[in-house]
Amino acid sequence: MAQANNDGSGRAPVTIVRPTTTVTSGVGVTQKLVTAAVAFGDLMRGTFGPQGLDKMLYKTNGTTAVTNDGAKIVAELLVKHPAAKAFVQLAEAQEHACGDGVTGCMIFASELMREAGRLLGRGLHPLILNDGYIKAAAVTRQSIESNSSEWDKSREQLVHVAKTSMNGTAADIDGPFLAELVVDGLQTVSRSDDGVNYEDIRMSKRTQGNLQDSRLVDGLILDTALILDRLPRRLDAGTLVALSCPLDYETSSRDADIEVETADEWMAFVDAKDAILKKKVKQILDTGATAVFSAESIEPSIFHTLTDAGCFVLGGLERAGIEDIAQASGASMCDHLDDLSATVLGSFDHLTIETSEGLDGRRERLCMRFGDSAGLATIDVGGGDGVAAEEAIRGLYDALRSTAQVMETHALVRGGGSAEMAAALAVKEAAEQESGRQRLAMEAFARALESIPSTLATNAGVDQLDTLLALRSAHRNGNNQAGIGPSGSVEVVEGAWAPTDTLLHGIEAATETACGLLRVDQVISARGD
Repeated sequence: MAQANNDGSGRAPVTIVRPTTTVTSGVGVTQKLVTAAVAFGDLMRGTFGPQGLDKMLYKTNGTTAVTNDGAKIVAELLVKHPAAKAFVQLAEAQEHACGDGVTGCMIFASELMREAGRLLGRGLHPLILNDGYIKAAAVTRQSIESNSSEWDKSREQLVHVAKTSMNGTAADIDGPFLAELVVDGLQTVSRSDDGVNYEDIRMSKRTQGNLQDSRLVDGLILDTALILDRLPRRLDAGTLVALSCPLDYETSSRDADIEVETADEWMAFVDAKDAILKKKVKQILDTGATAVFSAESIEPSIFHTLTDAGCFVLGGLERAGIEDIAQASGASMCDHLDDLSATVLGSFDHLTIETSEGLDGRRERLCMRFGDSAGLATIDVGGGDGVAAEEAIRGLYDALRSTAQVMETHALVRGGGSAEMAAALAVKEAAEQESGRQRLAMEAFARALESIPSTLATNAGVDQLDTLLALRSAHRNGNNQAGIGPSGSVEVVEGAWAPTDTLLHGIEAATETACGLLRVDQVISARGD
C-alpha cells in the first residue's frame, strides 16, 4: 500500500505498509464479510432441529468427534477469516450465557448478513441498515415477550423443555427417559420454586451398558482406588468429616538435628510421635464420624487405626472433590483438627464401593447417596467411553441449562419456529409504518427470522417454500401457536418449548454481531489474501 505525493515534485510515493499487504474497500469489503458469514451459517444449517444431522470433525491430533452441537462444532473449527472469528465469539457468548441455542443464533446471524449483502449491493447505507436492524430487534423482543408463556409449575412442561433441548443429539434416542433424569436431578437440588443452580448436577461416565442404563444418584460418584481391601464396602446412614488438612506429622519450617544418647530417650521420642497420632485419631473418633475424607495425605498408622475402628477412610482427594462431598452432605470444610466437632459433620444415607471390569482393568467407584437433603446430584451416563457418550453428555448439559433457566425465570416460548414467525410478522407490520429506507432493513430482518422455520422444514425433507407460506398463513389467521412439527408439517406445537431468555439472547447477540460487521468499511490483510 502506498500514498502518492501531490506536491508535483515527482518523488516516489511513501510506502507505509509491507508490499504483501492488501487493502479491500467499498463493496468488496461487504462481499468478503457476507461470504464468510453465509458459509458459516450454511455449515451449521444441516444440524438444526429434530431432523438435523451430525458433523464428523477430524482433528489435527488424529482423533474424531461426531456431533451436531453448535458450540462443539465451532470450538473445533480452525478459522482465520475475521468475520468467521466474530461468529466464533458469538457462539461462545451464546453458550456461556444460555448453554443452548447456539445453532439457531448462528443461522439467524448468517441470514442477517446475507440480507445485508443484498441491500448494500443496491446502495443502502450501512448505518441506515444498522438502524433498521436495531428497530426490528426491539419489535422482535416485544413480540417474543408477548407470546411468551409462564411455566405452569408442572413437571410435564419441564420434561418438554429438556426433551426439546436434546432434539437431534445422541441423547435424543432415549430423549424422554433422559429428560426425566434431568428434571429429577434439578428438582433434587432445588430448594425453592424460585431458582435452581444447574452446576449442582454432576456428570459421570458409567462405561457400561447403554444410555437406557443411565441413572440419577442423589449424591456423588467418585472414581477412586482403595488403599486397603479391608475398608468397609458398604455403610448405611452415617456421618462424615471433610478435611482440607493432612492427617500426618506436622513438619517444622526449619531443619534440626536431634541427638539421642540412650534407648530410653529414643523410645520417649517415638512415644511422643505416637501420642500425637493417637490424639489426631481420638479427635476424629470423638466426633462420631463413620467416614473420613481428606484433600491431603493420611499417615498410614492413622489410616489403619481409623479403619480398625470401622471408619471408611479416603485421602488424597482433589480439592474440588472434597468440596463436592462437603456441599452434598451439608458438612463444613475443616482446615484444622482443633476445629473438629459434631457441628461440622455431614450426613449420608448410603455409601457403596462399586467395582467393575473394563478395558483398562479393574475400576472402583465410590457412590454416596444423601437422600432428599442432597446438596448435589449426579447423572451416571450409561454406555461406552467413546464419542457417543460424549455427545449424550453434551445433550444432557444443554438440557440442564435450558430446564434450569425455565425454573428460574418461569418464562418459555413454543419451539418449531413459532415464536420466530410471529416476530417476523410483527416486524413486517412495524416496517409498514416506516417511510424511509430503514423499512427495507426491517423487512430484511423479518426474512432472516423466517429462516429458522425454513431451515426446520428443509431438514425435515419437505418443500421449504410451501411450508413457510402455510405457516405464515396460519399465523396471519390468528393461530400463533403453529410451528413446524418433527415431520415438517405445519401444526400446533405442544411438545416443543424453549426458555424465553435463550431465544432473546440469541437474537440480540446475532443482531449486535451483524451490525458490528456491517460498520466495517475497509479490510487490511497483512498476509495478502
